Amino acid sequence: MRVTRRELLAGAALAPFARARTRPKIAGVITVLHKYSHGQHFVDRFLEGYGWNGTHHHPEMDLVSLYVDQHPEGDLTPDRAARFPSMKVYPTIAEALTLGGSKLAVDGVLLIGEHGQYPRNDKGQTKYPRYEFFKEIVKVYQSSGRSVPLFNDKHLSWNWDWAREMYDTSRRLGFPFMAGSSLPVTWRTPSLEMPPGAKVREAMCVCYGGVDGYDIHGLETTQCMVERRQGGETGVEWLHAYRGENFWKAYKEGVWPTDLVEAALCRSHTLTPAREGFNDIFPTLDDMCRIVRDPVAYRYRHADGVMGTLILMSGLITDFNFAARIEGQKEPFSTQMYLPMPDGRTTLANFFSPLVNGAEKMFLTGKPTYPVERTLLTTGLTAAGVESLYRGQERVETPHLAIRYQPTKESTFWRT
Repeated sequence: MRVTRRELLAGAALAPFARARTRPKIAGVITVLHKYSHGQHFVDRFLEGYGWNGTHHHPEMDLVSLYVDQHPEGDLTPDRAARFPSMKVYPTIAEALTLGGSKLAVDGVLLIGEHGQYPRNDKGQTKYPRYEFFKEIVKVYQSSGRSVPLFNDKHLSWNWDWAREMYDTSRRLGFPFMAGSSLPVTWRTPSLEMPPGAKVREAMCVCYGGVDGYDIHGLETTQCMVERRQGGETGVEWLHAYRGENFWKAYKEGVWPTDLVEAALCRSHTLTPAREGFNDIFPTLDDMCRIVRDPVAYRYRHADGVMGTLILMSGLITDFNFAARIEGQKEPFSTQMYLPMPDGRTTLANFFSPLVNGAEKMFLTGKPTYPVERTLLTTGLTAAGVESLYRGQERVETPHLAIRYQPTKESTFWRT
């Protein structure tokens, strides 16, 4: 093909404007924007950039609009609006997506429905309005006759039926949909990936925190590893939760493998010493009974027979540790999902950087960086765990969690 000098010069003159027109516009729909909130960690990275691959990375897109549902004391919304006038704050979700017009005017949406003052139900679940926000976003998609990629922070909803509806709606309307927490994408120590096609027999996460808040993190820790097993994910058939005295009874009876508990705890950087002031003795079961506050376990079975266990042991550790039994390997396969929390001197929680980076990639390519089915499954497991506890710690059958999918071929956790 021959190009004239005039055509070449004309193209060069228009190139900067073409680049400017193709820079994606992102809308943020969040519950609250205050220090250490998930909203702050996402919004600030899109506005100010973040450390990535040894340099300061600025997203190749612009956060142009924001809807913030609650404005408590310490609200950062006025400050961010004043410092970044190109980002406008709107009173409704629809206006944030249409930029005050009548049709969808952005190229991607961040839905951050975590933190804020929302009611709790009698099962102990915080009723964060992720589903309600999602419905408002979809209304704009439908009235505009087009849709754009959507990223949802953490699990899809506290309500399983709503979570399934969100997934099905994304498939029906055909828009790229991602979700989940930082655990699958943060650093690992040691930096290990589950071998593709591994014959996993048993998998476990030993971590800390409460029900319907941190259990989703522990479940995602395990799921991002076991989904890489031979055959991929097959879904989960049942779940049984244990708490308090029932937890210790199950532990003593060997309901879950204690060698994997110990392998996971050996990866912890925060293990509470069995003797105050000493770190030379690994805690015994009696020590754990003395140290741990309100222990919880979810024991569940995948359709292909792989067993999974989530163990919450607040007081003993404050990190997320994974262990698995793989056929043909003598020793347990184990690692820690490293999640260094802000220490009060900085608002940074660097494990949000790979989460934001994954959302960026989807906004740029139109393809999810990793499967949303992972979070659909862990959302269902979280709800099943809560339900089992609510029913007096009885086993819950989960035929609705017959969720099959394949993982990405490439690893998506952070290595820098």
